[in-house]
Amino acid sequence: MIFLETRNLTKRFGGLVAVNNVDFTIEQGKINAIIGPNGAGKSTFFNLISGFHRPSSGQVIFKGQDISTLPSNKIAELGVARTFQTTNLFEQSTVLDNVIVGHRLRTKSNLADAIFRTPRLKREEAQCREKAMEVLEFVELNNVSDKLVGSLTQEEKKRTAFALALATDPEIVFLDEPAAGVNPDETDGLAELINKMVDKGITVCLIEHKMQMIMKIADKIMVLNYGEKIAEGLPEEIRNNETVIKAYLGGSAIA
Repeated sequence: MIFLETRNLTKRFGGLVAVNNVDFTIEQGKINAIIGPNGAGKSTFFNLISGFHRPSSGQVIFKGQDISTLPSNKIAELGVARTFQTTNLFEQSTVLDNVIVGHRLRTKSNLADAIFRTPRLKREEAQCREKAMEVLEFVELNNVSDKLVGSLTQEEKKRTAFALALATDPEIVFLDEPAAGVNPDETDGLAELINKMVDKGITVCLIEHKMQMIMKIADKIMVLNYGEKIAEGLPEEIRNNETVIKAYLGGSAIA
């Protein structure tokens, strides 16, 4: 089942075409991967889907609804979450407080509730804390929930970013280089966590440069180069695609 798709998706920054007429479909319950050289337009593509950039032309369709012009908070409310290449976390706040922020998306309390400490506010604060602890246990960080984010390892920060995204109750999560900056053992652990997310019913789309990880876990891969889609298919098809090998690795075989 097509869960999310882009149709002729294009983004121009002045004279630069960062994403050029890209058609892509994401199937529900699958791990979809996007690869390509640095500067290929991968993160811009994510930004268009999640509402951080508005397309110059083309569409993003999520569950049959055109979300191309919606702001990022509205897209998140529909069930689309994402992480970033550099973890955007509050370094001087605890892990728990960082993750609580994610579930605020699902609350209704306003300024008046905060001023008067209404029952609704107290109820929703308890719900946010409960949800945060639930996802921290899921990503195996419940033992560091009271630590400041700034004191965490890089791998723990990656897991905190996962937890923050999961706290929004997403149906699909976009992961931008989730294994960047971590060692091979930690990479394997994050790959296991991604599979665990899919087992829970969450669809995943990720950008990643670690080819062994991608080839192991992805159900489908799209390759971008200079903003254009040059290939799409199963891992084995991409591994043996001469165009991909030339564009992405300069002629070297993909591991």
